[in-house]
Amino acid sequence: MKLSEIVRKLELDVMCGEGNLDCQVKRGYVSDLMSDVLANAREGDLWITLQVHQNVVAVAGMKEIAAVVLIGGRLPEEQTLEKAKREDIPILSSELPAFELVGKLYELGVPGL
Repeated sequence: MKLSEIVRKLELDVMCGEGNLDCQVKRGYVSDLMSDVLANAREGDLWITLQVHQNVVAVAGMKEIAAVVLIGGRLPEEQTLEKAKREDIPILSSELPAFELVGKLYELGVPGL
């Protein structure tokens, strides 16, 4: 499923990376631990997290994550946003808690493992 379709259907706020919304999301991944994401996330994943610091961008870039979705209405720190813009990594935000957002992604057909 295209990231742009997920953004539209789930009414996600695009913080940056508007130019990369045509990429394919292969699956979803939820974690707030950087070490877990480094060990288990895959290229093309949609990463759901509550972390807002700039290390999120570093990990997303290393793992070639399709986009990072911040949950619960969280917004990225200014340094995070600046880094994500430089690296052209989409940062999205949702008012939903992780549990509800993941359920909606699953209903849309986004697989997990």
